[in-house]
Amino acid sequence: MTDTTLSAARPWAALKSLWHGQRVWLASAAILALLAVLDSDQAAESLGFTLGSLADTAPFLVLSIGIAAWAGATGADNLIARAFTGSPLAMIALAALAGGISPFCSCGVIPLIAALLAMGVPLSAVMAFWLASPVMDPSMFVLTAGVLDVEFAVAKTLAAIGLGVFGGVAVHLLAKGGALAEPLRDGVGNGGCGGAKLRAPKPVVWRFWAEPERRAKFGREAWKTTLFLAQWLTLAFLLESLMLAWIPAETVTALLGGSGVGPIAVATLVGVPAYLNGYAALPLVGGLIAQGMAPGAGLAFLVAGGVTSLPAAIAVWALVRPHVFGLYVLLSLSGAFATGLLFQLWSLASV
Repeated sequence: MTDTTLSAARPWAALKSLWHGQRVWLASAAILALLAVLDSDQAAESLGFTLGSLADTAPFLVLSIGIAAWAGATGADNLIARAFTGSPLAMIALAALAGGISPFCSCGVIPLIAALLAMGVPLSAVMAFWLASPVMDPSMFVLTAGVLDVEFAVAKTLAAIGLGVFGGVAVHLLAKGGALAEPLRDGVGNGGCGGAKLRAPKPVVWRFWAEPERRAKFGREAWKTTLFLAQWLTLAFLLESLMLAWIPAETVTALLGGSGVGPIAVATLVGVPAYLNGYAALPLVGGLIAQGMAPGAGLAFLVAGGVTSLPAAIAVWALVRPHVFGLYVLLSLSGAFATGLLFQLWSLASV
């Protein structure tokens, strides 16, 4: 390759690296820039709405960042390994509970799942954890309570655990006939950072500040979580401002309002392609509920989108055999619909 070719390739490589590292911030900036050109008044309103929403959410944001950094610095996430011992039904219940409260990020769940399956942990318990984990964690609970309300946060937590138990028991019953043997694709091993937590769980160090290395890890985790949450919440609040400005409330009410089964079914299916990110989805759902979206439909959207969003689905497809993937999607959607329907019935009964 000549020097001229190398010189021409460097700017493109730099732009590509910038896009991959800052694409969420760039998307927000592009939206504001386009608004400034096409509708300057709306640009100003959207910017003010975004900054105001970030300020209102700041206390919950700080608390959620602290929880995530604390979990990484103390090693509390290693406690997840203890959920996978015991009888099948006990493992399912504990795995669902662990998935519903664990602070694992999406990048850490997949290698852990591969390790669990490769080491012979029953698919029923793994599926219970797998379905519950993307829906809720301590940081998500705090932000859900702040952006929506505590009642919704509790409902989402119960939905995560219930979805895990439902999926785990269903797989346990199906596995008795031998239909789900060897769930992993050929060549998928048990490597990854998640596997080490199961093979050799380390003790939790609650007084992490006494060790310089753990203090440094707390700082790194806090900064990483801050950047992650800030970029997604900024984009989410920006999109929410446009949604509130441009989507007529009567349209939302017609599609997703009311107490019938239809809005919950639509929200379950729409949640799969429309879901951006667990944190970004919260203010969007909050805005939709303010415009008439049924609470049950909102919960169904969050649960279905969290489990079967495109990035998660791609990772699952690469990991397991097609029939296991199909079962994963089926359990996700049916469980999300059921939790949304139950929450809607409870909301109507409590009025």
